[in-house]
Amino acid sequence: MLEKWCSAIQTVSKPFSSAVSTSLVTRAWTDWCGYGDVSGSGCDVSSNPIFTAASSRAPPDKIAGSRPGPLSRPARGRCARLGPEPASCNDARRTTVTAFVLIHGAYQGGWIWAPVAERLHAESHVAHAPSLDGCGERAIQMRPGITTESQAEEIAQLLFHEDLNDVVLVGTSSGGMVVARTAELARERIARLVFVDALVLKPGETIGDIVNRPRAIDTDVATGRPAEERLADLLRDLPRESAEWAAERFGLHPAAAFSRPVELDSFWDRDWDASVIWCRRAANPGEAHQRRCAEALGARWHELDTGHYPMLSEPEALTRLILEG
Repeated sequence: MLEKWCSAIQTVSKPFSSAVSTSLVTRAWTDWCGYGDVSGSGCDVSSNPIFTAASSRAPPDKIAGSRPGPLSRPARGRCARLGPEPASCNDARRTTVTAFVLIHGAYQGGWIWAPVAERLHAESHVAHAPSLDGCGERAIQMRPGITTESQAEEIAQLLFHEDLNDVVLVGTSSGGMVVARTAELARERIARLVFVDALVLKPGETIGDIVNRPRAIDTDVATGRPAEERLADLLRDLPRESAEWAAERFGLHPAAAFSRPVELDSFWDRDWDASVIWCRRAANPGEAHQRRCAEALGARWHELDTGHYPMLSEPEALTRLILEG
């Protein structure tokens, strides 16, 4: 039985570059070959322009605040077998598996994290990149009443039903608010928090208090940015083909998640193992807001010389910082 478990974990830990597939522990949240379920399709992510562009770039050396070392981090959890020969879980040639849960920002879906998830899998870790309620491929479920609170409750349920412990919870942009509330709801399952160019609001604050920019669509149900604005942002850091591919996948975001104040009970009063990664070229949410978060949490501070979408523009550097903490 132990041997079968190790083999199952080894299957999970294979890089996405072999195929996007469904496994025992985690599912592929992204369809690189088109829209829909790719379970068993053998879809190769190397055909995706984002993956190809990112993989062809040398690891950047423009990281401030990072520590040298391999892309590995000792962690508690189930074991994954290394090497081609069968091995037991107490074989010396093994590594522990860390569960990473990657939360996207506004107008996005879990697809945006795929280049980072692929690298985490390559390091024998488990990576979940769910699309939040009403977002990404779940846009068909858009409805009134989807809030930061309801999205955080959903992620807390994901941690429970997947039985994830010692989780590294990562959030970008408005996903930082979902991370903060999820951490409150599932404190016993969280090992570490990572905020990537993220909004982390104080009680009573709304996104509009921190970020003020025009939205082409603004209704009681959904809100969205002009398509040309999204593409312009992406073109600052990505080749045109990759930027256009990503821009096509941006969509609307639940309006209540923007307009309703974040609901946090004790997040700012607790001790968290946290890090903040500021993207220097991004206009929002801005350095001052992110330094406020880092100082309040006593978090480690890192910087990347890129725009607001480092998971697309600098996935290697971002993965390194996420792993190192």
